[in-house]
Amino acid sequence: MLAKNIFLSFVIVFISTSSLFSQTLSSISLKKKEKKIYPMGKRIFEKRCHQDIDLQNYTKIEVLQNDIKKLQLCKPLQEKQLQAVVLYLFEVKKIGENKTLEHIQVSKDEKCPICGMFIYKYPRWATQIFYAQKHYSFDGVKDLLKYYFEHSKGITKILVNDYYSQKTIDGKKAYYVIGSDIYGPMGNELIPFKNKQDAHTFYMDHRGSKVIEFKDITVEEVYKLDE
Repeated sequence: MLAKNIFLSFVIVFISTSSLFSQTLSSISLKKKEKKIYPMGKRIFEKRCHQDIDLQNYTKIEVLQNDIKKLQLCKPLQEKQLQAVVLYLFEVKKIGENKTLEHIQVSKDEKCPICGMFIYKYPRWATQIFYAQKHYSFDGVKDLLKYYFEHSKGITKILVNDYYSQKTIDGKKAYYVIGSDIYGPMGNELIPFKNKQDAHTFYMDHRGSKVIEFKDITVEEVYKLDE
């Protein structure tokens, strides 16, 4: 009976705390959030928290807040710091991740600047690099990266297609499988995925050699795929 009462007390405290946390967040004005809270939360998140928190797992802000503390997803934070991080992640970063990127659109006269192939023939593999006033299309991630390593200055965005869903995703935030048994128009390819788990599943199913993030891909690895 004592154990049951202790458990019930814990549940009541947790619910009350979560409710109070939500009420506190909702009482903050949008102007204050945009001017102070969001920027502070972004700075703290980038310096003191794990960068691979999957925000798609959270439909309630208090659950995210609880996991940050319980799973130690961030270094120890003061209450105001935690509040800022949670608001930034849930109301800015999560919404940003849910925004649908424009679909990769390629005209019939666009050729890959690396290999010269017409891109429209291979819509599943199409990728794009954008600059302020122009863009280039490629017939795969491999050729895109060959161009990227030589012309990275001034790029505003990179678009690729998630291999499983075929939805357009941010190329710089994607996970890539290298060395699989799936080939693109130009042979061995880097296969993009939005989620790390999907990339790992593909890696296991198709005998990949590595799962890698965009920032960690090297010139040597890209050109080695042509050997």
